[in-house]
Amino acid sequence: MKKIFFPVFWLMLFSYQAAAQFKKGKRMAGASVGSILFSSGKSEYSYPAPTTGFTSTNNRLSISANPGMGWFVSDNTAIGAQLVFGYTNSNITDESAANGNTFNKNKSSSFTLGIGGFARNYFSSAGQAKPFGQFSLNFGTGSSSSDGFYFAANDKSTFDGKSSGDFFINASLAFGFTRMLNDHTGLDFFAGYNYSYNKTTFKTTTQVDLGNNGSIDQTTVSEPANKFTGHGFTIGVGFQVFLDSKK
Repeated sequence: MKKIFFPVFWLMLFSYQAAAQFKKGKRMAGASVGSILFSSGKSEYSYPAPTTGFTSTNNRLSISANPGMGWFVSDNTAIGAQLVFGYTNSNITDESAANGNTFNKNKSSSFTLGIGGFARNYFSSAGQAKPFGQFSLNFGTGSSSSDGFYFAANDKSTFDGKSSGDFFINASLAFGFTRMLNDHTGLDFFAGYNYSYNKTTFKTTTQVDLGNNGSIDQTTVSEPANKFTGHGFTIGVGFQVFLDSKK
């Protein structure tokens, strides 16, 4: 009897937890998948003589996170706020295969920080998989920079650039479901449409040393303004913690 009772007891408990209902005043804290990615790659190029080949190395670090907190304003609808954070660092180096000299180097980094909000409606709160639709809107600012040098024949060019007036806005509409793991936690699986817009002005100063003799012979400044509008399809996963309302 005991052998039968305990498995049935745990099954009933899990079923009860997984079928937990949302209600007004309940809170949800979570995030779409944040990521920390480091990649390192090397490419080797060769050409027929007398042209020599070269080796290109690319190291890249990327971090992103979108934590948020929401409150159920009705039994199936939650509204909330999100924080948007992103950082990317890249280092590209090209070396000659003949003598190992570096003839091109580019270090760049970018940082974004923003806030936003979302509205999520669960079409059904019954069962373990709870389908939902969600609209999200976020905006913010950021900065980016790059510096390095490159050779053209015997001339060395050194550059240094920074952005200003960075601004971005993203809007998305997604549909998916929350797979409840227990009464208080669940995994989100979703897909949808995303609209993005960003603008920035990137000022780059380039100094040219003709003949690479240690003196600067030419200085140029470029300051292009860039605006970008994008439309895309997104898929993703997230993690949610559901907390009972404070008494």
